[in-house]
Amino acid sequence: MSRRIFCAPDISTAEAALSAAIRAGIAPAHAALVAESHIETALVPDEQKQGTATDFGPAAVRGLVFGAVVGLLVGLVGMHLPAVGFTAIGVVLTTVGGALVGGWAASLAGSSVPNAVRRDYDGELAAGKLLLVIDDSDDDALELATRAALAAGTVPMNPHGHGLLQ
Repeated sequence: MSRRIFCAPDISTAEAALSAAIRAGIAPAHAALVAESHIETALVPDEQKQGTATDFGPAAVRGLVFGAVVGLLVGLVGMHLPAVGFTAIGVVLTTVGGALVGGWAASLAGSSVPNAVRRDYDGELAAGKLLLVIDDSDDDALELATRAALAAGTVPMNPHGHGLLQ
């Protein structure tokens, strides 16, 4: 899925760009407005908001993966040390335990961290601007939506790349 982000100076421009993107073929569930919390609460309707304001979900996935890998490694080491004497079930239990602890700890940490869009474009949000975020796998629809959003008065933002398991 590809992502395009546009910056709008005010709510009317942002809503016009969102409507134009939807008319251009973007599903409403694939487009959202992002703003500072006080602006978002007062001016942006719920159906136009981005799903989550925190990094909870991606952090939980990273924690599950990292915890499972660490648990697997601990289990394999325990299996090969005669003093520990793990069996195959011990490896499975340490892997599952590592995944659970890793996912729990990372999701707690991620719930206090803003999501990637809010982190990457904090300056624009702090300045009172709004962001239109469009995610879609259809490149043709994205191109039409991009032209529609630009015609509505938004400015395209440079995407920020992220690492493993964004």
